[in-house]
Amino acid sequence: MEAFQNGEGDAFLISLKAGGTGLNVTAADYVIHMDPWWNPGVEDQATDRAHRIGQKNSVMVYRIIAKDTIEEQILSLHEEKRDLVEGVLSGAEASAKLTTEQLAELIRKRVPSAVK
Repeated sequence: MEAFQNGEGDAFLISLKAGGTGLNVTAADYVIHMDPWWNPGVEDQATDRAHRIGQKNSVMVYRIIAKDTIEEQILSLHEEKRDLVEGVLSGAEASAKLTTEQLAELIRKRVPSAVK
């Protein structure tokens, strides 16, 4: 990590789980997510590792997702989770009308059968 931060490397590969260790990658120009996590907040935190105090570069973030894969379904779930959270936090009336059964159905539709 120290070598990368000092410009001695072109790429630094890291897993999403390493983000929980407080690692900051302020020398990064690009962040590429190739394996989405069920919780979009985990990916956001990993991306934020390149946007810390001391960052002098513009950082481009890419998500590589293959069509018709579980990763595509996970990305769709991210969008629905974000919309639901935004609605709840903003006090939107539509989210307040979401029943327990509607929420369960939303989850059933998006969780692959191998995980159910």
